[in-house]
Amino acid sequence: MDFLLHHLLRHSADRSPDSEAIASKGRRLTYAEAWAEVTQLAGGLRELGVQRDERIGIWLPASVEQALGIFSCSAARAIAVPIHDSLFPRQVEHIVRDAGIRTLITNRRSWGTAYQSLVEAGISRVILTDDSSPESDGAPHIASWADVVAIGSANSSLASLRGTWQLGGTECDLAAILYTSGSTGRPKGVMLTHANLTAGASIVSDYLGITASDRLLAALPFSFDAGLNQLTTAVQQGGSIVIFSFVLAKQIVRALQDERITGLAGVPTFWNLLTQSKVFQESQFPALRYITNTGGAMPQSTLAILRRTLTQSRIFLMYGLTEAFRSTYLPPDELDRRPTSIGKAIPDTEILVINEQGQLCLPGEVGELVHHGPTVSAGYWGQPELTDRVLRPHPFPLPGVVHPPRVCYSGDLVRADEDGFLYFV
Repeated sequence: MDFLLHHLLRHSADRSPDSEAIASKGRRLTYAEAWAEVTQLAGGLRELGVQRDERIGIWLPASVEQALGIFSCSAARAIAVPIHDSLFPRQVEHIVRDAGIRTLITNRRSWGTAYQSLVEAGISRVILTDDSSPESDGAPHIASWADVVAIGSANSSLASLRGTWQLGGTECDLAAILYTSGSTGRPKGVMLTHANLTAGASIVSDYLGITASDRLLAALPFSFDAGLNQLTTAVQQGGSIVIFSFVLAKQIVRALQDERITGLAGVPTFWNLLTQSKVFQESQFPALRYITNTGGAMPQSTLAILRRTLTQSRIFLMYGLTEAFRSTYLPPDELDRRPTSIGKAIPDTEILVINEQGQLCLPGEVGELVHHGPTVSAGYWGQPELTDRVLRPHPFPLPGVVHPPRVCYSGDLVRADEDGFLYFV
């Protein structure tokens, strides 16, 4: 079974070692190759002094190294903190200070823009992915990705490292911290357990029907919950994840066709960029089995163009929040009848609509969406009071339950129709 995040990769490597796992910018790794590099990097991290539950920042553009770094943190029993590569140095400095990050995986360009402030914020180890011979005067210690992998390789396997750290841990331990955009203040770190991530992979794979034959285009960043979920679903099922950076819509079109992409996730701004392109509207994508939208309601005009262009693709409209990953989805068969709905609860999840008096809303009544299920996060890093406001005991616990499970109060107002389909208000 997949208890820890890196187990997803290990099990797919066991099942299909020669299948393509990850591709980006000409670099393609099989599952066997990806797993070998992950274990070697994890071993190198431990040899450099990384401790269990230490937070490791991964400040990189979309790349193979970014994906491998996330799994390596899990294998090293550390906590991955993916950082969007477009953030300003002061924003990265806030994340470093807030999470207590001491080790940073980045590239020379990013490090060069912020090294002074990040050292002052506490960075003591830096791993550069694009420098084979970095110079270091000891403060902080700077090493290349290749050197750290070589250190881990010299130990031959995780099991050869000192102690039993690599054997410990449970699914309740933290696997990652994702920082929100901070639209209402400074970014907050949402703590995700291994169980959150593996459950999210299983649930989304189930309703999207993802299999080992799928090829997913990762156009969303791994610092975003939907982007990270694309990585975990593909790896769990033994499919391929094609990591891709784009500026123009025609680049997306070419990647979809050249890579024979079967699954694509996006947010409204992404779909707006794509549907305004004449190249997209005049192209065909016979391999594209499904697309998904999250991160906000899709405009009906955008949806109409997608349906007209992608006649062979299934369109899933989804809703989620970082604090609970995915919450609802609208089955494609319901698009004609309920084009503005965010759907019903994802599998293994209960969605409640609660009014201000703490009671269940009747159909048509407006209330707050409350999420109960295995993807509810562990709360906000270093903010217990905020955590207690958002994650509260289940309002309707089972009889005899002394400690009800915590549910996520989303803050979003919705209503349900007579069939239980949900709509934003």
